[in-house]
Amino acid sequence: MGRLLGQMLLSVTFAVIGPPVLAETWALDVRSVPFDYSSPAIATNYQPLEKAARKWRICVAYPHLKDAYWLGVNYGMVQEATQLGVGFRLVEAGGYPNLDRQIAQIKACVAAGADALIVGTVSMDGLTPTLVEIARSMPIIAAVNDISDAGITAKAGVSWREMGHAAAEVIAQAHPKGSAPVRLAWFPGTKGAGWVQFVEEGFREGLADSSAEIVVVKYGDTGREIQVNLVEEALDAHPDIDYLVGSGPMAEAAVSILRERGLTGRIGIVSDYMTPAVLRGIKRGKILAAPDDFPVLQGKLAIEQAVRAIEGSLSIRHAGPRIAVVTAESVKGIDPNGTVAPASFIPVFDAE
Repeated sequence: MGRLLGQMLLSVTFAVIGPPVLAETWALDVRSVPFDYSSPAIATNYQPLEKAARKWRICVAYPHLKDAYWLGVNYGMVQEATQLGVGFRLVEAGGYPNLDRQIAQIKACVAAGADALIVGTVSMDGLTPTLVEIARSMPIIAAVNDISDAGITAKAGVSWREMGHAAAEVIAQAHPKGSAPVRLAWFPGTKGAGWVQFVEEGFREGLADSSAEIVVVKYGDTGREIQVNLVEEALDAHPDIDYLVGSGPMAEAAVSILRERGLTGRIGIVSDYMTPAVLRGIKRGKILAAPDDFPVLQGKLAIEQAVRAIEGSLSIRHAGPRIAVVTAESVKGIDPNGTVAPASFIPVFDAE
């Protein structure tokens, strides 16, 4: 029986979303120049492995498990590890400021025995010396967050510049240049995190053809409590704001904050990535839109690349799902199984 490709997707424009497709392939964008997100993306129907040659053991490192995005990645990894017949051990650093903790966790995990390492990094280049050393003995797959290339065997992820640009297009299409100006608050995420730099560059590029003005920028860890404080600070300082735009946890927090302040419907919310609560918010008309990079599929791809790298069959070194912008009009075309973990799913740290 074929494997369900619930993530079959769509284009970066948000007007049309195709139906889900049953197939033994994954719809991926493969970078024509590996590790170069500015290179053209080649749409590819990718056939994943059916089984690993052996029960390999993989170390997996996440920046955190504070939001449902990384829970979706974990869910995808569990599914693919089960499919292929491999195991993994997961460590998570507790947040983007914790570079030293992630380095220590990775070293300990590898020392305990592993055939490959998958890393969702907390820093663009802070891990490089550690990874270069580890790469002498095993392949290293970068998952989701971009990272400096040294020591990296393959990357499973999407362009966060394109994610930021896609979020900005929602604003730009509603408020093109020359139309009445609108004011927005921008919540990029943790300053210094590799993905934040790229999402911010893409977002500002996407706003260039709009009438929108960024009047306040609030950096901070993507934990919900921190994002609640940042949204409240922005609203207190700029009560005339028109849009709140930023991370999934920010958008989730903003829904309840706007309701409490009686501002629902007056201030729009746009997320720059998808979580289960963001998906619910779009369905209920509380959140306007979010680009979807299908974290479940990214988790699957990272495991599959790791196995191929171990077994010497890795041919595609840099790929990820095709981004789709989800709105109230297009949300019915999205299969949530490719985006979010089931409500009953809890993090798996040791997959046998």
